[in-house]
Amino acid sequence: MTQATSPDRLIYMANQIGTFFRSQGADKAVPGITEHIRKFWDPRMRKAITAHLDAGGEGLDPPVREAIAALKG
Repeated sequence: MTQATSPDRLIYMANQIGTFFRSQGADKAVPGITEHIRKFWDPRMRKAITAHLDAGGEGLDPPVREAIAALKG
């Protein structure tokens, strides 16, 4: 596992994305986070963050949890 795919780093990055999109309102936050991660994260990073969610998702903010769950769907 590289530093870019370490759970702590991914949690931090995902929550930062969530903080940015939160300012756009609740109805746009989750879709915005989902789309950002889908477009800009490497497939290994997406796989690692979804695995973290599957393992309980400790440290992820609620809208980020929803967005990551949407990635799996």
